[in-house]
Amino acid sequence: MTFSISARCAETGQFGVAVSTKLLCVGQLCPFPRAGVGAVATQSFVNPYIGMKGGDYLAQGLSAQETLDRLAREDDGRDWRQFAVVDREGDSAAYTGASCVAWCGHKTGRDYAAAGNMLVNAETVGSLGETFEATAGKPLAERLVLALEAAQAAGGDKRGRQSAALKVVDTEDYPLIDIRVDDSEDPVPELRRIWGLYQSQGFGQIMHMLPSKAVPAGTFDLEEIKAHLPK
Repeated sequence: MTFSISARCAETGQFGVAVSTKLLCVGQLCPFPRAGVGAVATQSFVNPYIGMKGGDYLAQGLSAQETLDRLAREDDGRDWRQFAVVDREGDSAAYTGASCVAWCGHKTGRDYAAAGNMLVNAETVGSLGETFEATAGKPLAERLVLALEAAQAAGGDKRGRQSAALKVVDTEDYPLIDIRVDDSEDPVPELRRIWGLYQSQGFGQIMHMLPSKAVPAGTFDLEEIKAHLPK
């Protein structure tokens, strides 16, 4: 009931997931990127533990394929699941259970794994991967939003539209970007709108001022914050 792309930025080491579906609050259940470790997206008859355990296995040093194989082996509901994994080396793997609803399938490549089920057509997932490949050099979050837009234009979820999410991690245990459109008639354009506000209102700069592993007190600059506030 979902289409998503999990990805790594080879230049920055960031990981992220972008996703959209005809269901409330997809950002709560699907995207599981972890800083310095990798990214997992879990969907279809969703099992959030796949996302959580997948991050643990990647942190232990398992590859994307080893993580996927272990997750599938451990889940008695594997035939109904769909999930995608990208590891810290940029290797990727994806799984589509035999009982996922058509159209369903996945596409993997260097630094990304795209997957979808209950879709209008195969082009939806194809567009995710093709757009990600074609936008190399752009920031990871922008590449993910562009991929979602292309997938929606290609067909999307055959039941309609309701929610979307963008989650990107950088160096910290908390996300750098966590944007959720929980209920909208057209969630991907709404995600684009909020992502635009994130950039135009300097929210990214504020995020980089927060306490971090390197600078536990943070580096708050009131004048810089004021400079980015809406006039």
